[in-house]
Amino acid sequence: EVQLVESGGGLVQPGGSLRISCAASGFTFSTYTMRWYRQAPGKERELVADISPSGDSTNYADSVKGRFSISRDNVQNTVFLQMNSLKSEDTAVYYCNTKLFRGLRRTDYWGQGTQVTVSS
Repeated sequence: EVQLVESGGGLVQPGGSLRISCAASGFTFSTYTMRWYRQAPGKERELVADISPSGDSTNYADSVKGRFSISRDNVQNTVFLQMNSLKSEDTAVYYCNTKLFRGLRRTDYWGQGTQVTVSS
């Protein structure tokens, strides 16, 4: 079965740093783009960052550009999000995502989410 298991969330002060992880299993991790989304209270889920299968290409939302860094370890089947210079606006549940074919349909798979709270 496909599994995306997140860890590393928590409470951090503004300006601080946090690294969250997503451990993947049940598919050929190294051939798929991986993504981090987040959802804050009262807001739509938004794409934060993505990384190509080999890790040679990354993209970031404007709101996190220069502060966040996505990376992956294709041996450990894990994708990371390093979050620096955190702001209160970064408070959200962060979700790991990939898109896989299920039959003829490309389907979203999600982790359980990990809470990141930025507060003094």
